[in-house]
Amino acid sequence: MEKRLENMLLAVWTVSLVATAGSLYFSEVRGYIPCEMCWYQRILMYPIVVIGAVAYFRKDFRAAAYTLALSVIGGMISLYHYGIQKLPALQDSAPSCGQVSCTGAYINWFGFVTIPFLALIAFIIIAVISFLMLKRQKETN
Repeated sequence: MEKRLENMLLAVWTVSLVATAGSLYFSEVRGYIPCEMCWYQRILMYPIVVIGAVAYFRKDFRAAAYTLALSVIGGMISLYHYGIQKLPALQDSAPSCGQVSCTGAYINWFGFVTIPFLALIAFIIIAVISFLMLKRQKETN
């Protein structure tokens, strides 16, 4: 049972690391300036990398509560951000962001994959794994 929880922690850390590396690639390599909502998503994703790594090496499965909380909040922001990019009704009421508009999309792969969509997928994966970890811990106690 413990090995399965370790693998789940490793998966949380891996997904968050890939998401963090992706966001840094888009901003630092491709030169895409993050909008204000992208920064909020980064603020919630980046700590998961550290929490996940520390939890994995310490075998602290209780960290799932923290990764779940961060990923649910981040996922809600990503979902809203994706909505204001893709739904005209939300675009009209979108808050004005800073230097870069939150309604703009640097990428639009396959007509629907944008940066907030990628972040949303990562947050969902982390949330599901974290939830399953908490459920398994509760079953064993």
